[in-house]
Amino acid sequence: MTQVITIHPVTRIEGNARIHIQLDAAGEVRDAQVRISSLRGFEQFVVGMPAEEIPRIVTRICGICPWMHHLAAVKAVDACFGVQPPPAGHLLRELCQVLAHIHDKILHFFFLGAPDFVIRPDADYSVRNIMGLVQQQPELAARVVRMRQLGQMMLEQLAGKAIHPVAAVTGGFARPLADSLRKSLYHDAQKLLDFAVFALEFAKKKVFSQFLEVFASVGAVTTGFLGTVDVYGNLRLYSGTLRMMHPDGHMKEFEPSAYEQMLAEEAVAWSTAKIVYARSWDEGLSLDPVSPKGVYRVNTLARINVCDQIATPRAQAELEEFRSRFGRPAQHSLLYHWARLIELVYACERVLELLEDERITDQTVRNHATPRAGRGVGHVEAPRGTLIHDYTTDENGCITRANLIVGTTHNIAPMNVSVRQTAASCIQAGKVDDEILNRIEMAVRAYDP
Repeated sequence: MTQVITIHPVTRIEGNARIHIQLDAAGEVRDAQVRISSLRGFEQFVVGMPAEEIPRIVTRICGICPWMHHLAAVKAVDACFGVQPPPAGHLLRELCQVLAHIHDKILHFFFLGAPDFVIRPDADYSVRNIMGLVQQQPELAARVVRMRQLGQMMLEQLAGKAIHPVAAVTGGFARPLADSLRKSLYHDAQKLLDFAVFALEFAKKKVFSQFLEVFASVGAVTTGFLGTVDVYGNLRLYSGTLRMMHPDGHMKEFEPSAYEQMLAEEAVAWSTAKIVYARSWDEGLSLDPVSPKGVYRVNTLARINVCDQIATPRAQAELEEFRSRFGRPAQHSLLYHWARLIELVYACERVLELLEDERITDQTVRNHATPRAGRGVGHVEAPRGTLIHDYTTDENGCITRANLIVGTTHNIAPMNVSVRQTAASCIQAGKVDDEILNRIEMAVRAYDP
């Protein structure tokens, strides 16, 4: 006889998922699967549409990170039409993207991840949530809400809309940045940086230091990593070269347009979402938690593993401390939370850098684009990982083919490996309680799917 344990829904994630755990007759874990509801319909919805409309359509893919789809799409359409934005256009796009990272990271860490640590993973589920955090730390919760709102309002002032944006247009940006608004945004960005530094120090002293043994046991797997770097090996979120790190630490870089040579997509019977694996390792795909093959990870932990350094001072200092503790590459899945806060500091510093660049207020923010037949691949680093939009257009500039690989799709394979490892280490002789089930969920939450 076998038993199936179902965790549904997986709580405190930005979407819908369930976990199926199969036990053998002895009550030991035989298999475990993370099943995510995923509709790839947008790849068909956009066929036949004028390409310049696509960046406004694909923002509906995700209400949490519409800016990432907006920008990856517009970069792909730029490439289809053979146009490059002027410097101010690129800077304004990156400013919007990095601002969107800030409020997203605040949301995930404090609203979704932190209750496991601030409230404790063994606490009753009725209080192990954001409302429990509000009751236990009301001043902290109020500050978190204010800072996340500030990030959203800055986006709205800059681009007109914080959600489902329309500001990035083919060839550049919709409008220039006034100097008065630049100064106002700079003032607010300093507040966000102060909060980011506080948040990381708070987490290191009162959260992470108390749960290092949990970090070593929940989702403890060994995989490769994928992220974006510039020509100097610095962490990048808006543009750059993709870098794949093998589990043994050796790395290979490739252009986003060559992603199909490096990555393969595979359908599995138990998921509506495709699984992506590293074709370049020539090992195929195996989700065995002991020795996974072809499995790599994206998102915050991946990005700070693949980069050589971070080009902003406070984030670089935090990266050095992180590596002195956990090495490179760091493999523990729960370290995603630590890496997420390092990236929060970087994003705030990068916003200040962008606003200090004199070119950002230049009045020329868009170059003329002519629809034509072509193919373009656009990519950015979304909060949940590397995001790829791939479009082909006909002679009228209408879409004939579309392929998207979103951050969570890259992480489906490693999430399954992490859940199998966590379930196997926690469930013995069929004994299951609420704390065990929550630890299995924690292995998923770390990836912020």
